Amino acid sequence: MNRKIALITGASRGLGKNAALHLVAQGIDIIGTYNSRADEAQALVSEIEALGGKAVMLQLDVSRSEGFADFAAQIEQALKHFDRQRFDFLVNNAGVGLHVSFAETTVEQFDMLMNVHFKGPFFLTQQLLPLINDGGRIINISSGLARFTIPGASAYAAMKGAIEVLTRYQAKELGSRQITVNTLAPGAIETDFGGGTVRDNAAVNAMVASNTALGRAGQPDDIGGALALLLSEGGQWINGQRVEASGGMFL
Repeated sequence: MNRKIALITGASRGLGKNAALHLVAQGIDIIGTYNSRADEAQALVSEIEALGGKAVMLQLDVSRSEGFADFAAQIEQALKHFDRQRFDFLVNNAGVGLHVSFAETTVEQFDMLMNVHFKGPFFLTQQLLPLINDGGRIINISSGLARFTIPGASAYAAMKGAIEVLTRYQAKELGSRQITVNTLAPGAIETDFGGGTVRDNAAVNAMVASNTALGRAGQPDDIGGALALLLSEGGQWINGQRVEASGGMFL
């Protein structure tokens, strides 16, 4: 029986890497993307192979939608490594952070965030639809910031709000193929995202912990585990939903 395959954008580091390792532990093979760090990507391939899984890493800049047709052709070639023609799960994870006030956000910053967090996932998913198995699943990564507000995140959070609306439309329109689509919204997590502020700034970390019901900031394993749960057999009837994994921030 063929192992299932997950395509994860931004898989070479942070939450994407953690999610990949959780999925490998569930018997799922990985096609991942990286933007600039080929060394980190290859290190993940080696780690996955050491765990008994298979992995292929491909370069992709999700902000450049004009390259998605060529990327889809690369995916078709990569699937031959698994003796498959289609994959099962798509995780739109790749992203960048930005902390700037609404009043000071520039058009260039806004466009960058839109291309990475909304336009990119929109058209990448569209391009890859023929390569996703019927009965597959799509996870779009959002953020707790689409529910609660922290000054300096208006543009970033607005893009995540857009992806949450898109998720519901995708779930409705792809239902005829039995493809489920959900949003996973992490809270504040101790990674290098956004310059590693939550991880490295003690005051920020303490603020997060004091406003979280479980009394701490999140760890990458908290999100990788939640994503693996949504892609497990038990998650097959969850569809069109926003699932927040924040430990109960700002309840």
